[in-house]
Amino acid sequence: MKITGVIITFNEERNIGRCIVSLKNVCDEIIVLDSFSTDQTEAICHSHHVKFVQHAFDGHIQQKNRALQLAETEWVLSLDADEALTEELSQAILKVKQHPSGEAYAFNRLTNYCGHWVKHCGWYPDTKTRLVKKERAHWTGVNPHDRLERMDQGKAELLNGDLLHYSYYTKEDHFKQIEYFGNIAAKELFDQGKNISWGLLYVKVVNQFIKSFWIKLGILDGRTGLLISMRSAYATYVKYCKLRRLNQQSR
Repeated sequence: MKITGVIITFNEERNIGRCIVSLKNVCDEIIVLDSFSTDQTEAICHSHHVKFVQHAFDGHIQQKNRALQLAETEWVLSLDADEALTEELSQAILKVKQHPSGEAYAFNRLTNYCGHWVKHCGWYPDTKTRLVKKERAHWTGVNPHDRLERMDQGKAELLNGDLLHYSYYTKEDHFKQIEYFGNIAAKELFDQGKNISWGLLYVKVVNQFIKSFWIKLGILDGRTGLLISMRSAYATYVKYCKLRRLNQQSR
């Protein structure tokens, strides 16, 4: 069993080195599909002697499916640039390489938010399928919320160990991502013919906070849980405001 590690990037100089290093012990090949980064991403990738390919960005799902097809091995391990394998997860993948028993494998993802590991807010275990047979799986979902699925809709086996996710280093990073993802999500909803009233918009914002802070126990993450819940509600507000704006412009 040979594995190709694939990563999509755009200006990921802060994260890409850590991601590549975590893959070296388990992957027989590593491919980075870049969207013409303007920082040191390319130089860092070359320093680690990985295969570096560039293609214009046309959506997270499209780019990740493109990266999947670049792999030359039967098995593909797909990570985001801001993710990394723990040692426990690496060992679990190595055991699978010796004795593969499934068609796809999933991992629990543990997210670091501004220096704090988040165990609630609906952010953990956040199980993700990431190790699949190339020809039997594909990326689907609605941009920017992609997911890797088996084409036969079968379930993935869960491996021990966490996939570490270094999401946001500062609150500015989070607000920048809210704007970025808000634009993508609003455009996807607009293309589907969706719209929303002001009343329903505010209901969704309040519900998002209640879900994150109370139902998903964000309160147990203390101040970090409160900030995440508030900003998740704000992200909902931004997305639907942008959707309303697109519909107004179209009229």
